[in-house]
Amino acid sequence: MNMISLLDVLEDELENGINIPFIAKAMVDRERCLDIIKDIRLSLPEEIKQAEWVKKEQQRILLEAQKEAEAITKEAEQRIKALVDENEITQSAYQQSREIIETAQNNAKEIRLGAREYADALLEEVELYLADQLEILRGNRQELMNKKR
Repeated sequence: MNMISLLDVLEDELENGINIPFIAKAMVDRERCLDIIKDIRLSLPEEIKQAEWVKKEQQRILLEAQKEAEAITKEAEQRIKALVDENEITQSAYQQSREIIETAQNNAKEIRLGAREYADALLEEVELYLADQLEILRGNRQELMNKKR
């Protein structure tokens, strides 16, 4: 039998079932209906079975693709976060290096100024000492000149 005639037989079986009063239900031969359904399944064209397989396969592939897309997205987000963290670390290191260089330059400037002030004070002391020695020397010469006369 073909599928249409099997559906007609099933429809007849359901229509010819015994009606139950006061409710819209009928009693049918369950075994007979199940046999007809089994025959319908057996007579389904192969294309329908293949279409169902293709549909299931499509759903599986879509689900797999969705999982892969989520994994790629998650990996990309982690990579971006790592790059941001790396960039922040780099920026922090640059900032620290700039601060260290600035501190070192300020310290060097203070040391230079201190060294100049120290050298100037030392030279002033030497100048005063030499001026005193020059005065003593002039006084000694003057004394020597006064004794010659």
